[in-house]
Amino acid sequence: MVVGQERELLAAPELGAADAGAEVVWHDLECGSYRADLGLWQELAAENPGPVLEIGAGAGRVALALARSGHAVTALERDPALLGALRARAAGAPVHTLCADARSFALPAQAFALCDVPMQTVQLQCGAAGRGALLKCARAHLRVGGLLACAILAGVTPFDCAAGEAGPAPERAIIAGLCHTSWPTRVSVGTRSVVIERERKIEMAAGDDVARRPATGAGCVRRERSVVELDRLSAAQLRREARALGFAAPPARHVPATEEHAGSTVVMLRA
Repeated sequence: MVVGQERELLAAPELGAADAGAEVVWHDLECGSYRADLGLWQELAAENPGPVLEIGAGAGRVALALARSGHAVTALERDPALLGALRARAAGAPVHTLCADARSFALPAQAFALCDVPMQTVQLQCGAAGRGALLKCARAHLRVGGLLACAILAGVTPFDCAAGEAGPAPERAIIAGLCHTSWPTRVSVGTRSVVIERERKIEMAAGDDVARRPATGAGCVRRERSVVELDRLSAAQLRREARALGFAAPPARHVPATEEHAGSTVVMLRA
């Protein structure tokens, strides 16, 4: 989650193009710039040589980095638009894609050395039952001694911009003459979940040629509200749930917070 100064980005080679679909653009804008964890995933892949399974691969932020370093990666993602963007970006890198739910997937004759679950994906499984299903699927696809590494949110400060509280600055990208803005406006922390709300807006970039404007009208401002609900989950709780399924739990690793993003704890689980 962005917590630093506002950044305005021109469309980069791996930022979703305007014709790639809004889901890809928003995913790239809100998640694609995160780099703080990549070093850890590279370390884990080197320490656990063999094929890598990534659960919740999105548009390929981690999977492509690992593949370009020479690791054979299977990228699992349930959103077909994001998976399509990942395939287009792979450009010959050793990435196999699978469109499936993390709680019910099955791959034939696969024994992965590492399964990485970045970006709090394990907290998006709708409670303990969903997490248990993910853990079981992951364990079934790991070789003996293989590592499952799950990132969970290390801590977050609640805020509400509507109540006058200062929140993170927005992120913006200009794509094909349209300015896409994603602004985190509220974070609430409850006993069972953390809810992150964003305002998304698309409008004409300043100085854009009128001929390039969409047919829906001059200016064409579009707004939507995005709500993401994460399960409240501690490293200790995830370890308990995993041990009950036969995992061992070596010490966790940590990705420190930066000026722009919250930190995370990466829970290590051995099959």
